[in-house]
Amino acid sequence: MDVMGLHKAMTALLPETGAGTAEDKAPLLPRTVVLVGLMGAGKSAIGRRLATRLHLPFRDADTEIEAAAGCTIAEIFARDGEPVFRSVERRIITRLLKDEPVHILATGGGAFMDPDTRAAIREHGLSVWLRADLDVLVARTARRTHRPILNQGDPRAILGRLMEQRYPVYAEADLTVVSDERPPDVTVELVIDALEAHFGVQLPHRQGTGHGPRGGRTAKADAP
Repeated sequence: MDVMGLHKAMTALLPETGAGTAEDKAPLLPRTVVLVGLMGAGKSAIGRRLATRLHLPFRDADTEIEAAAGCTIAEIFARDGEPVFRSVERRIITRLLKDEPVHILATGGGAFMDPDTRAAIREHGLSVWLRADLDVLVARTARRTHRPILNQGDPRAILGRLMEQRYPVYAEADLTVVSDERPPDVTVELVIDALEAHFGVQLPHRQGTGHGPRGGRTAKADAP
């Protein structure tokens, strides 16, 4: 199937904006927050918690692609190749950003590497790079077996090469937040701190965390 044929089939299957209590609330943020970073950085885990905290819908770009295609991303790669996958990924991410209400969007590790996808995120959303060091990524990805790229050799070496290739591009994100060995809720607080500082708004924090205006701590977000 060529690029346009696959795109038409997937677009027809792409679910419309769902209804729910989270989506019925007035959004606390003016733009969709797009989480970028390598596999193991915590995009999905942090994204779900962040969406719950901010009363926003959560979307996972990879899940949306698989649901629309009716097959796994690995199968799309094997059948159609990476260029076709990236084209479809770009179209779906752009559609989510343009057509859906403000939400939290987790993207695949390679999405932000595509210049056109990166431009769409810059135009319609706010990108947050969850930056993790090599030891953290190795430890987290070792718990899962669904990442075929890591089965092609030594996972540490593969992740190290990906860091060299991708970190300079991830650094173009609007905000950078460290994702380390601390519990996910701690990273969520840091993301909220960074969003508050960027948008000049006050967002919900967990009580007793000491973050944000109520706790007197400033956002820990690195400049891109």
